[in-house]
Amino acid sequence: MKQLLLLGLSFIMLASCSKNANTYAEIITDYGVMKVMLYNETPRHRDNFIKLVQENYYNDLLFHRVINGFMIQGGDPDSRNAPPDRLLGQGSPDYELDSEIQMSHIKGALAAARLGDALNPERKSSGSQFYIVHGRAFTDEELDAIASQNGITFSETQREFYKKIGGTPFLDGAYTVFGQVVEGIDVLDKIAQAPVGVADRPLRDIRMKIRLYR
Repeated sequence: MKQLLLLGLSFIMLASCSKNANTYAEIITDYGVMKVMLYNETPRHRDNFIKLVQENYYNDLLFHRVINGFMIQGGDPDSRNAPPDRLLGQGSPDYELDSEIQMSHIKGALAAARLGDALNPERKSSGSQFYIVHGRAFTDEELDAIASQNGITFSETQREFYKKIGGTPFLDGAYTVFGQVVEGIDVLDKIAQAPVGVADRPLRDIRMKIRLYR
């Protein structure tokens, strides 16, 4: 599994190479550090994330929603110093981002959270909230059903990723993926397994700090 994951990440990194070097960020938690590569193919989301990190916006915010086998979500400014009984997930800066939907939701994908289609038909992204895909492995039959239901096509490479590495393929074409965990997948696994309570909020606060580097 580890070799397959490394092979998949190597492919992603090669596919995302451009004339400009990629920017990387470290998401630091009590469970360890996740290193993420930001995609140059999604410049609005990349630049917004860089701006917020440079402003220390994310420091001491929580991963406020954790669903094992699905994703971990954070970036709500209301989560800073939030009491245990506070429901989170509605906070954001006073802006949204136009979508840049194109990349796959394989395990470790960094993607922008957003309101649902009923309230947000243009699928604009939250200005700050993001999630990291945990996901699971899928069969060809499941991928066929998702493709048919959602009107999308999976390439053979995507199918191999989703079958052997896992992810959340049912989110493809609906949310903007703007980065990928390239180191620290084990940290993602640990956070995903944290005990949770009401609204999937971890029973013990999982705080983050994020810093940039090339």
